[in-house]
Amino acid sequence: MEVLTQLLGRLHPLIVHLPIGFIILGLLMLCYYRKQHTYPEAVNIIFLWGGYTALLACFTGYLQYLGEGYAFDTVKLHLWSGIITALFSFLMYARLKKLKLVHFLTKIPVVTLSILTLALISFTGHQGGNITHGADYLVEPLPNNIKEALGFETFEEKKIVLSENNWENALLYDDVIKPILNNSCVSCHNPKKIKGGLLLHNEVGILEGGENGSILIAEDATKSDLFVRMNLPLEDEAHMPPEGKKQPSKEEIKLVGAWINAGHPFEGTVQESGLEKELFTSFFPNEQTYDYPQIEIPAATLDSILLVKRTGVHVDPISKSTTFLRVSCLNKPSFADADFETLLPIANNIAILDLGNTQITDTIFEKLIQLPHLTVLKMDHTSISGKDIALLKILQHLKSINLTGSNFEQEYLNDFADFTNLKQLYLYKTKVNPNTTSTLNRDDIHIDYGNYTLPPIPSDSIIY
Repeated sequence: MEVLTQLLGRLHPLIVHLPIGFIILGLLMLCYYRKQHTYPEAVNIIFLWGGYTALLACFTGYLQYLGEGYAFDTVKLHLWSGIITALFSFLMYARLKKLKLVHFLTKIPVVTLSILTLALISFTGHQGGNITHGADYLVEPLPNNIKEALGFETFEEKKIVLSENNWENALLYDDVIKPILNNSCVSCHNPKKIKGGLLLHNEVGILEGGENGSILIAEDATKSDLFVRMNLPLEDEAHMPPEGKKQPSKEEIKLVGAWINAGHPFEGTVQESGLEKELFTSFFPNEQTYDYPQIEIPAATLDSILLVKRTGVHVDPISKSTTFLRVSCLNKPSFADADFETLLPIANNIAILDLGNTQITDTIFEKLIQLPHLTVLKMDHTSISGKDIALLKILQHLKSINLTGSNFEQEYLNDFADFTNLKQLYLYKTKVNPNTTSTLNRDDIHIDYGNYTLPPIPSDSIIY
């Protein structure tokens, strides 16, 4: 019997479209025949069937509510508005048929009943959509500030970020486990939608378990339903969260298992739980590096950008969040020292400059100092030898210089010692001997000499 109930309940999303179709069709036909005093019998039958199917939809919806674990407060408005919609469909039938049993309806204009019925079917359908997709489904694509202005609560996924220097003092449940459950589980296991009778939004619900009993077996993750279901194949029906929902990462699942094995404490720090650092390293923040200065400057004018582009040089914004520009001479290999003047209209906004495979010489260095925000400089496969490259030390934002395949000479290597923020040098296929890096005396500058050795893989031997 329970199987039949669940089956009928799951037919609700199919059946619910029948009354919507009948009622909308009936209303359209009324609109079409509005100038006539009588309506075709087909219109009456349509509203009659609209009422019958609306009742059937209410019945299957109630069965779905029983089987899917929704809280009654969540579905009651949808259920009652559905019943009233069915009633109004029958009233439309009675009004059009002018039944003596409800002769008082003749005093109500058909257009009034039609508007009320349309409003009811729209409201009922909207409430059903809220249950299935969430109350903010329609406004979800909108920016948060607009959603807030419309009165909708904005939800942002809480990321787990632990300090590498203080990870032991993080609260194991509040700072680690709770965000995992909130991000991947609570959408289906909360007071408004209690799937499987299970609540995961707080400690009480987690400990109580669901319809199938406890989900936690102290100090044994392999027997705990919470952990076991997360590890099932995604295509397995018992896998949680179900396919289509946000899945926890492998690292997050490992942490849930480790938490259970530690006795699933709801209080205390990571250190007190005795968990190893390796479990948390993936949640340490990575130091983010930018290819442009983290300051705000006025944007270059469109006219000045177009002026530079007309010379054959490519110019584009680095990102939407900054006014700094990326400039490339990829399509202008004839670019020479004298052509640098053409870049001056946008000099203040250039953060990335690619002069690779061009005709520039060491003379370019006295010109490059006119780019105060230059961060990434590419001069690969040019005749650059490095003479006067020390002039660039005044560029406080310069982080990366690529000299691969150029004529850069060993004697100028130590000039980079005075480059305040330089972090990366590319010297592959230059005249610098890789064994003399110690002369630079800057451990914070990473020098890339190339010549990587990669292990062979089977596909290397395939002949195409």
